[in-house]
Amino acid sequence: MRILLVDDDPALRTLLRTTFEVADVDVVEAPDARAARRKINAARPDVIVLDIGMPGTTGLELCEELKASEATKEIPIILLTGSNGSTSSEAKRVGADAFVLKPFSPLELLSVAERLAGGLYGVPFRATRNEKAAGPQEELLLYARDLRHLLEVERGQRELLNSAYMETVSALASALESKDTGTRAHSQRVQSYATALARSMGGDSIMRDASTPYGFLLHDVGKIGIPDGILQKPGPLSSAERRRMQTHTVLGEAMLSNVAFLKGEGLKIVRSHHERWDGRGYPDALVREEIPIGARIFAVADALDAMTSHRPYRRAMSWDAARAEILEQRKRQFDPDVVDAFLAVEDHLRGIRRDLAAA
Repeated sequence: MRILLVDDDPALRTLLRTTFEVADVDVVEAPDARAARRKINAARPDVIVLDIGMPGTTGLELCEELKASEATKEIPIILLTGSNGSTSSEAKRVGADAFVLKPFSPLELLSVAERLAGGLYGVPFRATRNEKAAGPQEELLLYARDLRHLLEVERGQRELLNSAYMETVSALASALESKDTGTRAHSQRVQSYATALARSMGGDSIMRDASTPYGFLLHDVGKIGIPDGILQKPGPLSSAERRRMQTHTVLGEAMLSNVAFLKGEGLKIVRSHHERWDGRGYPDALVREEIPIGARIFAVADALDAMTSHRPYRRAMSWDAARAEILEQRKRQFDPDVVDAFLAVEDHLRGIRRDLAAA
């Protein structure tokens, strides 16, 4: 819905715009009648909200003018006033569709605007008023209350949407790993391992990046572009096959680069999770801190699960053997700080594996 708000008080316009925009309403502002006429000519609003007490052409006069014009008479108009006097009769005389007394609740005003825009009201609507709320402080409290309510609603909707995203991404990751390894638990384990490692390192800032969990889950999405003959080959890969396999990181990044909720650390994890601390990794041969921190953390989590899981070309290693290999690769393949974090939370990681195996 597009609302034209005409009021000479910039503070009121800012408060209403902020509240309405949270409710996904497009608010166009005008400080006086002249600016309002320009805005209407530029783009017809769904509803016009007019303050009666404007300097120059008043809200009553502008309302009467707009209702007398063939071009604008069908646009619903709400009059705002701080006076209860003869507003009702004056509003009827100039053709207003509704009037609202100040101070008012922004959500109350929005409700009136929505109903008028939908044509649900054929007679003027007089909003209820709390007679005790008569000053600017009370008005600010009304705005703050309504804005907080809208933000809470928006936050709840966002959490539901994020939950749906995560469920969809998890399903996709499970389907991908089934194609790759024949198992559907890898993505859950590596995400849990990497999250535990990040928190052990004080990496709350990494986990606050909403894209990070998606990067953990979709790290191998580029394998969609790798032939099954390479993914499922029971023996060692040839040099050409290995080069083809290594393209999955850049393929994955390219596939996900236009997905808004993956931009950030998540996309870096997809591209760089096969980089090595010593610079001998791929695709960019990054060295040490050049490698994004999320990718350095994930490299240990991914290697741990790969070594302790059956693959088409080898049997799973024991946990102790995988542990020894991770320690051996400290300052070679892996960031030494991440290896230290692995040692600090090793018992917790073992518990994750047990829990997911039982599930």
